[in-house]
Amino acid sequence: MLLRDTIRELEGDDSQHSAYTGERGGVAMVLAPTRGLHLYLRTLETALDDQIVTDDEMSILGVISHAFALPDGVLGQCWAILRNQIDNPIDAVDTADHERRRIGDATTYQSAMITALEDEVITEDEWAMLDVMRRVMGIQPDENALIEESVRAMAAKVEDGASFVARLDRYSSLHPYR
Repeated sequence: MLLRDTIRELEGDDSQHSAYTGERGGVAMVLAPTRGLHLYLRTLETALDDQIVTDDEMSILGVISHAFALPDGVLGQCWAILRNQIDNPIDAVDTADHERRRIGDATTYQSAMITALEDEVITEDEWAMLDVMRRVMGIQPDENALIEESVRAMAAKVEDGASFVARLDRYSSLHPYR
Protein backbone atom coordinates (compact mmCIF):
# COMPACT_ATOMS: atom_id res chain seq x y z
CA MET A 1 0.00 0.00 0.00
CA LEU A 2 2.81 2.42 0.77
CA LEU A 3 4.42 1.60 -2.60
CA ARG A 4 1.13 2.25 -4.44
CA ASP A 5 0.79 5.68 -2.76
CA THR A 6 4.37 6.55 -3.70
CA ILE A 7 3.80 5.55 -7.31
CA ARG A 8 0.63 7.67 -7.44
CA GLU A 9 2.52 10.66 -6.08
CA LEU A 10 5.24 10.24 -8.70
CA GLU A 11 2.90 9.58 -11.61
CA GLY A 12 0.07 11.80 -10.45
CA ASP A 13 -3.41 10.94 -9.31
CA ASP A 14 -5.42 8.59 -11.56
CA SER A 15 -8.06 11.33 -11.88
CA GLN A 16 -5.50 13.28 -13.91
CA HIS A 17 -5.60 10.62 -16.63
CA SER A 18 -7.95 10.74 -19.58
CA ALA A 19 -10.71 8.16 -19.37
CA TYR A 20 -10.51 7.77 -23.14
CA THR A 21 -6.78 7.36 -23.78
CA GLY A 22 -5.39 6.80 -20.31
CA GLU A 23 -2.83 9.54 -20.97
CA ARG A 24 -1.95 12.11 -18.36
CA GLY A 25 -3.81 15.37 -18.73
CA GLY A 26 -3.35 18.77 -17.17
CA VAL A 27 -4.74 19.80 -13.87
CA ALA A 28 -8.11 21.46 -14.24
CA MET A 29 -7.77 25.17 -13.68
CA VAL A 30 -9.82 26.88 -11.05
CA LEU A 31 -11.50 29.95 -12.50
CA ALA A 32 -11.61 33.09 -10.40
CA PRO A 33 -15.03 34.75 -10.04
CA THR A 34 -14.07 37.80 -12.10
CA ARG A 35 -16.21 40.21 -14.08
CA GLY A 36 -14.60 38.98 -17.29
CA LEU A 37 -15.60 35.41 -16.48
CA HIS A 38 -19.15 36.56 -15.72
CA LEU A 39 -19.42 38.37 -19.06
CA TYR A 40 -17.84 35.41 -20.87
CA LEU A 41 -20.32 32.98 -19.28
CA ARG A 42 -23.33 35.19 -20.07
CA THR A 43 -22.17 35.63 -23.67
CA LEU A 44 -21.35 31.93 -24.14
CA GLU A 45 -24.75 31.01 -22.73
CA THR A 46 -26.35 33.16 -25.44
CA ALA A 47 -24.13 31.64 -28.13
CA LEU A 48 -25.17 28.15 -27.01
CA ASP A 49 -28.90 28.83 -27.44
CA ASP A 50 -28.71 26.73 -30.62
CA GLN A 51 -26.16 24.26 -29.11
CA ILE A 52 -23.50 25.40 -31.62
CA VAL A 53 -20.68 27.91 -31.27
CA THR A 54 -19.64 29.17 -34.69
CA ASP A 55 -16.26 30.62 -35.64
CA ASP A 56 -17.79 34.10 -35.66
CA GLU A 57 -19.20 33.61 -32.17
CA MET A 58 -15.80 32.34 -31.07
CA SER A 59 -14.31 35.59 -32.37
CA ILE A 60 -16.60 37.62 -30.09
CA LEU A 61 -15.76 35.33 -27.17
CA GLY A 62 -12.09 35.83 -28.06
CA VAL A 63 -12.51 39.61 -27.78
CA ILE A 64 -13.97 39.17 -24.29
CA SER A 65 -11.29 36.66 -23.29
CA HIS A 66 -8.52 38.96 -24.47
CA ALA A 67 -10.03 42.15 -23.02
CA PHE A 68 -10.40 40.58 -19.58
CA ALA A 69 -7.19 38.48 -19.69
CA LEU A 70 -9.02 35.20 -19.15
CA PRO A 71 -6.82 32.08 -19.03
CA ASP A 72 -6.28 29.74 -21.97
CA GLY A 73 -8.81 26.93 -21.90
CA VAL A 74 -11.55 29.11 -20.45
CA LEU A 75 -14.06 27.89 -23.07
CA GLY A 76 -13.92 24.29 -21.86
CA GLN A 77 -14.30 25.28 -18.24
CA CYS A 78 -17.20 27.62 -19.02
CA TRP A 79 -18.87 24.94 -21.12
CA ALA A 80 -18.66 22.62 -18.10
CA ILE A 81 -20.09 25.33 -15.83
CA LEU A 82 -23.05 25.89 -18.14
CA ARG A 83 -23.68 22.13 -18.27
CA ASN A 84 -23.57 21.99 -14.45
CA GLN A 85 -20.59 19.64 -14.59
CA ILE A 86 -18.54 21.92 -12.35
CA ASP A 87 -19.53 24.62 -9.90
CA ASN A 88 -19.89 28.19 -11.09
CA PRO A 89 -17.46 30.31 -9.06
CA ILE A 90 -19.72 33.35 -9.50
CA ASP A 91 -22.50 33.74 -6.96
CA ALA A 92 -25.45 36.16 -6.81
CA VAL A 93 -23.44 38.80 -4.93
CA ASP A 94 -20.66 38.60 -7.55
CA THR A 95 -23.25 38.85 -10.34
CA ALA A 96 -24.72 42.07 -8.96
CA ASP A 97 -21.24 43.57 -8.61
CA HIS A 98 -20.10 42.44 -12.06
CA GLU A 99 -23.08 44.03 -13.80
CA ARG A 100 -22.16 47.55 -12.73
CA ARG A 101 -20.61 49.97 -15.20
CA ARG A 102 -16.79 50.02 -15.48
CA ILE A 103 -14.19 52.03 -17.36
CA GLY A 104 -13.34 50.37 -20.67
CA ASP A 105 -16.73 48.74 -21.19
CA ALA A 106 -17.58 50.89 -24.20
CA THR A 107 -14.26 50.03 -25.85
CA THR A 108 -14.71 46.29 -25.26
CA TYR A 109 -18.27 46.43 -26.60
CA GLN A 110 -17.11 48.42 -29.64
CA SER A 111 -14.37 45.83 -30.35
CA ALA A 112 -16.90 42.99 -30.15
CA MET A 113 -19.28 44.91 -32.43
CA ILE A 114 -16.56 45.47 -35.02
CA THR A 115 -15.57 41.79 -34.82
CA ALA A 116 -19.17 40.75 -35.50
CA LEU A 117 -19.56 43.22 -38.38
CA GLU A 118 -16.29 42.29 -40.11
CA ASP A 119 -17.56 39.19 -41.81
CA GLU A 120 -20.33 39.26 -44.38
CA VAL A 121 -22.76 37.02 -42.52
CA ILE A 122 -23.97 38.02 -39.09
CA THR A 123 -26.05 35.44 -37.28
CA GLU A 124 -28.88 36.07 -34.87
CA ASP A 125 -26.70 34.52 -32.17
CA GLU A 126 -24.03 37.15 -32.79
CA TRP A 127 -26.64 39.90 -32.50
CA ALA A 128 -27.91 38.32 -29.29
CA MET A 129 -24.37 38.09 -27.90
CA LEU A 130 -23.86 41.81 -28.53
CA ASP A 131 -27.18 42.57 -26.85
CA VAL A 132 -26.10 40.58 -23.78
CA MET A 133 -22.81 42.46 -23.66
CA ARG A 134 -24.61 45.79 -23.97
CA ARG A 135 -26.99 44.93 -21.11
CA VAL A 136 -24.38 43.40 -18.79
CA MET A 137 -21.96 46.28 -19.35
CA GLY A 138 -24.68 48.85 -18.81
CA ILE A 139 -24.04 50.64 -22.10
CA GLN A 140 -26.41 53.65 -22.03
CA PRO A 141 -28.36 54.88 -25.09
CA ASP A 142 -26.12 57.92 -25.58
CA GLU A 143 -22.98 55.77 -25.30
CA ASN A 144 -24.42 53.25 -27.74
CA ALA A 145 -25.11 56.06 -30.24
CA LEU A 146 -21.54 57.37 -29.83
CA ILE A 147 -20.10 53.88 -30.32
CA GLU A 148 -22.13 53.36 -33.48
CA GLU A 149 -21.12 56.80 -34.79
CA SER A 150 -17.47 56.01 -34.09
CA VAL A 151 -17.76 52.70 -35.95
CA ARG A 152 -19.39 54.52 -38.90
CA ALA A 153 -16.52 57.05 -38.95
CA MET A 154 -13.94 54.25 -38.93
CA ALA A 155 -15.82 52.39 -41.67
CA ALA A 156 -15.76 55.49 -43.90
CA LYS A 157 -11.97 55.14 -44.01
CA VAL A 158 -11.79 51.52 -45.18
CA GLU A 159 -12.31 49.91 -48.57
CA ASP A 160 -15.50 47.98 -47.78
CA GLY A 161 -16.91 50.69 -45.53
CA ALA A 162 -20.34 51.00 -47.18
CA SER A 163 -21.07 47.30 -46.71
CA PHE A 164 -19.83 47.51 -43.14
CA VAL A 165 -22.15 50.46 -42.39
CA ALA A 166 -25.07 48.60 -44.01
CA ARG A 167 -24.51 45.70 -41.59
CA LEU A 168 -24.29 48.16 -38.69
CA ASP A 169 -27.55 49.81 -39.79
CA ARG A 170 -29.21 46.40 -39.97
CA TYR A 171 -27.98 45.60 -36.45
CA SER A 172 -29.25 48.95 -35.15
CA SER A 173 -32.68 48.52 -36.72
CA LEU A 174 -33.13 44.87 -35.66
CA HIS A 175 -31.71 45.38 -32.18
CA PRO A 176 -32.44 48.95 -31.14
CA TYR A 177 -31.25 50.07 -27.76
CA ARG A 178 -33.94 49.21 -25.20
